[in-house]
Amino acid sequence: MIFEAVITLCVAVSDGEERACRVALVPGHEADSLGGCQATLPVGQGMRCQTQGPALEITEVAPGVFVHKGDVAEPDRNNRGDVSNLGFIVGETGIAVIDSGSAAWLGEAMWRAVRTKSDLPVRYVILTHMHPDHVFGATALAATGAEILAHEALPRALADRQSNYLASLVPMIGAEAIAGTAAPTVTGTVAHSQEIDLGGRRLTLKAWPTAHSSNDLTVLDHMTGTLFAGDLVFDQHIPSLDGRLLGWQSVLAEMSSAEVTAIVPGHGGPVLPWPDGLRPVQRYLEILAHDTRAALRAGERLADAVTHIAEDEEPHWHLFPSFNPRNATQAFTELEWE
Repeated sequence: MIFEAVITLCVAVSDGEERACRVALVPGHEADSLGGCQATLPVGQGMRCQTQGPALEITEVAPGVFVHKGDVAEPDRNNRGDVSNLGFIVGETGIAVIDSGSAAWLGEAMWRAVRTKSDLPVRYVILTHMHPDHVFGATALAATGAEILAHEALPRALADRQSNYLASLVPMIGAEAIAGTAAPTVTGTVAHSQEIDLGGRRLTLKAWPTAHSSNDLTVLDHMTGTLFAGDLVFDQHIPSLDGRLLGWQSVLAEMSSAEVTAIVPGHGGPVLPWPDGLRPVQRYLEILAHDTRAALRAGERLADAVTHIAEDEEPHWHLFPSFNPRNATQAFTELEWE
């Protein structure tokens, strides 16, 4: 039996006395006895020890490469924000976690999942882009001493949006699920590419031009050829455009020539074949661009065009009504200036 340190965290639900609370993990105090855990606790900080809580479910998609598949859904109170793929890679001397979920509780559950496979330190938390379902669990992991790495454009982009992101998550996943969640502090950025070594295991982090977002970063494990693509690649979940349509098409064209064995997408999967796993997203973006240009040539207004742009793609994707109108709006405003 494993024991871990926890603390009760609360967040205000209203301007009055009402609060929502949850029991949160304090990573790094695990022990195989209650006394061993208690011996590691600082005095006077409200921590206590209890038996280990639930870990995220993970799948080993390649040797030493583990992925948690989030729900293909929008964040809600049932999934508590668990809607994106998270993963970790185990080397000989350390571990890298890729993405961290919508809230602190997901980072804590990822820590437990890591501990089911290895006692090595988590040296890096790598964020594939700024969207809230990928970044807000990172602070729980950073508390153990991990560096947080991201595209050089992520810190400014996240700073501009983090308050709105956190405020919007509260009604979606509930105040209890968001308790203890804060925007991460990035400690290292990637401008072009960077290699990190986990001990006999080399990872390449590559920063891309604006595509799905303004700060997309991929992680390639050279040992297995596994590429963590973040939201540059979607499966089942309709692609979400928050950057540049033409940029995204260009990035995927360049990615398709890479020496890769398999892809971990940001949603769905959890692992896709190479290069076939790219093709549904490429097809969707091609149709989005084609239909948008046709609407522009026809002189349609934006409000009318978004009702039918890429409509033939609806059978192929989940969450189409929620995301396709936004994508069509983004494409229309971009391509009208071609």
